[in-house]
Amino acid sequence: MEICTRKHREFSLCGLNCSLCPRYHTEGLSRCPGCGGEDFNRKHPSCSVINCSKKNGSMEYCFECKQYPCLRYTKQNEKDSFITYRDVTKNLNKAKEDIDGYLKNLEEKEQLLSFLLEKYDNGRLKNFYCIAVNLLKVEDINDVVEMAEKEVIHKNENMIKAIKEGIETMAKARGIEIRLRK
Repeated sequence: MEICTRKHREFSLCGLNCSLCPRYHTEGLSRCPGCGGEDFNRKHPSCSVINCSKKNGSMEYCFECKQYPCLRYTKQNEKDSFITYRDVTKNLNKAKEDIDGYLKNLEEKEQLLSFLLEKYDNGRLKNFYCIAVNLLKVEDINDVVEMAEKEVIHKNENMIKAIKEGIETMAKARGIEIRLRK
């Protein structure tokens, strides 16, 4: 596959929020640089979306294609365990309406995720936080963290538990499932 570089590697061509993915926040060889980032082609050599884009004019986002929304977005694979694929069409449609606003919100989410990983990760919550920040609103997670910080005065482990439980409760109230599909 020919090398693909993109201006905004944190938001993929296909609508995934790369900057909210666990592999984007990993150190070492398995770290993903985001869509079209350095070495992306080596890590994802057969990306069908990039190949499709190149055949159709090399757009920055699928929503710029004349054929959007194609079958890739109108018929989603419910068996795919990668939960964030559920929202790619919604993400692309929001970005199509206001790409600058979408990227600004994504940057806020990435900062929130970095905060959670730095301050409240016990070594087992990276995937959980990545999915939660991806699917919930920034305000919802900020409310959970603020409430936990007010209620939990003692040990960091209690804070981590309070935040995790608060996010799970918030997600359930919003009808969002934060776990891999089987």
